[in-house]
Amino acid sequence: MTRNVFINCAFDNQFEPIFRAIVFAVVRSGFQARCALETDDSAENRFAKIQRIVEQCQLGIHDISRTEVDGDPPLPRFNMPLELGLFLGAKRYGDLRQRRKRALVLDTEKYRYQKFMSDIAGQDIKSHGGDPSTALKDVVNWLRGHSKASQFPGGNLVAKEFVAFEAALPRILDARSLSKDDMTFGDYVSIVAGWATGPATT
Repeated sequence: MTRNVFINCAFDNQFEPIFRAIVFAVVRSGFQARCALETDDSAENRFAKIQRIVEQCQLGIHDISRTEVDGDPPLPRFNMPLELGLFLGAKRYGDLRQRRKRALVLDTEKYRYQKFMSDIAGQDIKSHGGDPSTALKDVVNWLRGHSKASQFPGGNLVAKEFVAFEAALPRILDARSLSKDDMTFGDYVSIVAGWATGPATT
């Protein structure tokens, strides 16, 4: 449980660069990235799956930046605040293991959340301004405080590695006979893990 990190964020194409940066940061830092995309089981209710993953994760990264209205009629997207509430509820009302949970909350602007979720006022919200590199550095530096490793990479170093990794990703996918559209969350985590242990062997 102590190495599992729940990633709560949007999964659409617009947010994908930040999502990939967050996953890269988690895996490169020696933790296990977990999210609702990790299994595709039509027999399992989606919210039940999220509850199970939250229960198994001591750490949680919650990006609440994608709450814009969408659709017809235009309605806000509140999946991310809902899952943040689930995580905080588990910490508040769970057993001793659940009460050890720690959360990192990300948004585009530090105080923007006060307009739509003022009840979490007082939380230390990190703002990434929609920049994947900034989100990555926030994640790496936060995880450093929850790692027992004597050698832990800094955010600036991991950000440089992420740029190199992104440039190499098409070649890596081609070697695996995969296209970007074919790549699952599990594929991406596996590829990042291989890169983290030695890019030359990925």
